[in-house]
Amino acid sequence: MDGIIPLWKPKGMTSHDCVGKLRGILQTKKIGHTGTLDPDVEGVLPMTVGKATKLTSFITDHAKTYLAEVSLGQQTATEDRAGEVVRSTPVSDDLTIADCQSVLKQYKGEIRQIPPMYSAVKVNGMKLYEYAREGLSVERPVRDIKIYDIECVDDQLNRYDETDVRFSFRATCSSGTYIRTLCVNIGETIGYPAHMSHLVREQAGTFERHETVTFEQLEAAKEAGEVETYIVNPRRTLTQLPVYKAPDQDIIRFKHGQVLTIPDRLKETTLFRVETKDGDLIALYQPHPSKTNLMKPYKVLHT
Repeated sequence: MDGIIPLWKPKGMTSHDCVGKLRGILQTKKIGHTGTLDPDVEGVLPMTVGKATKLTSFITDHAKTYLAEVSLGQQTATEDRAGEVVRSTPVSDDLTIADCQSVLKQYKGEIRQIPPMYSAVKVNGMKLYEYAREGLSVERPVRDIKIYDIECVDDQLNRYDETDVRFSFRATCSSGTYIRTLCVNIGETIGYPAHMSHLVREQAGTFERHETVTFEQLEAAKEAGEVETYIVNPRRTLTQLPVYKAPDQDIIRFKHGQVLTIPDRLKETTLFRVETKDGDLIALYQPHPSKTNLMKPYKVLHT
């Protein structure tokens, strides 16, 4: 049982909780998740199974698309609605959705971001949220991220009260982007304290919302003996990489991660997938950094 399960993570569960539940359903310990989602967030969370767990970090690095809601007027300690309000400012009646749309455009492209204190980023061996819970301050590392696309999805502001004025946006961004922090930054540019009031991950890498499966569906499939129908071939997540079909006589050599002669057409690539003629993914390979005309393994699945 090796491959990817495009799970729809429900609210109320951590990504680690999802790993545990899936282990129970599939009766295997080799389960990995491809990017942390907070308990209050639902959305696409590809899960790696069996030998495909070797691809977990690679898949985690893929771009992701989110549907987020910003609440203007209040900033919270955690940068989402679960946190204590630390700053509050009434939002002017003159603010329009067009003002917000204009600000969103400024965030497209490469930007720098400081992760929130309530996050799992480590500084000196401790996670930032551990410092925050102890009331300690620490210098947070600056991250370079990229917003590939961002657009407002509302045609008007939703005014709940003078310190809770909301609008939603959709953003496709690089791995490591904190949407909570993006919401706070957008609010600051508009001119108000802000926090993220709602978030859904609509896409992760090559998997979109309509392709996902719920825990309820997986449990029903297990009862019917059909759970493997939801396990996707791991090569699905690697479609952007060139493919090399290994000759039959070389398959065992690739499975053992041997250094081999590289085909001319792949010498200028950075990474490519190696498959059998039937499309079974064997490994990821790359040009050898110091030995001309050779290639070396990056990840071997069949070991």
